[in-house]
Parts: sequence; structure tokens; C-alpha cells
Amino acid sequence: MGEEELHQLVRGCLKDDRLCQKLLYKAFHGFAIGICLRYANNRYEASEIMNQGFYKVFKNLSKYDLAKPFKAWLGRIMVNTSIDYYRANLKVAYTEELDKAEHLNDTEFADKNLNYNELLDMISQLPRAYRTIFNLFAIEGYTHEEIGEMLNISVGTSKSNLHKAREKLKIMIANSNKTPGTINKQANDNIVPINHKNTPNLSISFINNVTKR
Repeated sequence: MGEEELHQLVRGCLKDDRLCQKLLYKAFHGFAIGICLRYANNRYEASEIMNQGFYKVFKNLSKYDLAKPFKAWLGRIMVNTSIDYYRANLKVAYTEELDKAEHLNDTEFADKNLNYNELLDMISQLPRAYRTIFNLFAIEGYTHEEIGEMLNISVGTSKSNLHKAREKLKIMIANSNKTPGTINKQANDNIVPINHKNTPNLSISFINNVTKR
């Protein structure tokens, strides 16, 4: 979608034009659901989060600066909506603090390059608490201090859950190395790969580096 066409849709949405709202929703549906799927347990939940996110998009569209990328603005709303949903439905209490992370030796694993979809398939299998913190830290780029404020947990708890997520991912990678061409996935037809175009292959070094910030 060209910039001028996007701006026309935005202006139409500001006038409560239902057709413009429908077209904007359709144009960014795939992008938005991809973000929500990273945090949700299944596609139904992701759709619910996404619809809540689009409600906020249309409600706050007057605050959008046309000079800035729309995707970045919409993406931040989807992430924040996912976090709000997570907090509202949180059933597992964070109790553990990280005193000292014990890192696995990287030489224990064969050097296997993973494409973005394969890595996201593995991330989708993590428990929700681990998955949320891994997404916020490794993909969205938040610090542990920021994550602690967002989720109302301590910095140590954020680091602990990131460490556990990282260790589980490394085990998944090790298992996938033992069976070339396959990923040891849980049976969940509702979790689908996220299509990010022009995304370079991500190696195990990406997972190793996420605890170094």
C-alpha cells in the first residue's frame, strides 16, 4: 500500500467511514495477527487480542502522526494490547529470582541455522510466562527494567524467566538437530508460522545473545 493511499484511509477512518476502516483492517490484518500470535496460546486468542488492538487503533487514530511509519505505531498498540491481555488473564505467579544463571556450553550443540518461522514455531511452544518475556526482550527490545514495570514483576524474575526460556529453546534446537528437517513441536493446529518477508536466517547465536544485554 502506497503512502498516499494509506493517508487517505486514515483520513477516512477519522471521519468514521466504515469502508475505510474495513480496508485498513484488511490491509494490516496479517501484520497484526502475526504479532498477537507471538503472545497468544492459539489463533482464537490471538484474534481476540487483535480485535481489541484494532479497536484501540481506531479509537486513538487521531493521535497517529502521518509523518511516522504506520506499521510501527500499529505494532506497538498490538504489543501493548497483548500485554494487557496477558496481565488480565495471568494465572501463574512469578516467584523465582535469578541469583546466578548457569549457561549451557554452546559447543554442546551443532551449528544449525534456523529461519525466522522455525524459531517462532519453537517460541510458540514455550509456557506463556517464558514466551511473553522472551518476546518482549529478544524481539521487541525492551529492557528487564521495562519488562518488570510492564508486568509488575521484579527485574530478577524477568531475567530468570528469560534464562529458562533460552534453555528450553536450546533443548528444542538440540532435538531438531538430532532429526534434520524437523522441529520437535507440540501438536497445536492453532499455532501457525508468522510470515516475515526478507528476514535473514537466525542461528543459535541469536538465542545465546539474548541474555547478554
